[in-house]
Amino acid sequence: MTPQSDTFDERCVFCKIVRNDDGSRVFEDEHTLAFLDHRPLFPGHCLLIPKSHFETIQDLSQSLVAPLFANVRILAAAVELAMRAEGTFIAANNRISQSVPHFHVHVVPRRKGDGLKGFFWPRRKYGGTEEVAAVLNALRAAIPQVQQSRGN
Repeated sequence: MTPQSDTFDERCVFCKIVRNDDGSRVFEDEHTLAFLDHRPLFPGHCLLIPKSHFETIQDLSQSLVAPLFANVRILAAAVELAMRAEGTFIAANNRISQSVPHFHVHVVPRRKGDGLKGFFWPRRKYGGTEEVAAVLNALRAAIPQVQQSRGN
């Protein structure tokens, strides 16, 4: 598929999430969408994707790079605030280990001694709908706080 704005790949799981809200959305604007990873490293682990289908970082349009990474910055601050984390781990695979071939950035809350070492990612599932709801509510409440404090 040729990289351009408003592209959609009907085989892409993330493109389907853009079109159909599954209830895990944390934040969105005209360019990007952030949602909870369904198998997080830690509660609050989010993925930020461009709303248009781009497989790799090289495929992103130049005009999308700045707003996408500005939102990575907002999301990282919101994840720290909402999850009371000491920091975040931010990563993007580019083809290799990219489980969904739609460019995405992982934003993972971190704490000293949390057991995350190197690139070994011990995935887990949420404990249930109550845990998912609590995490979503905390993140959704943190986004406007972070945007306001940064003047966004």
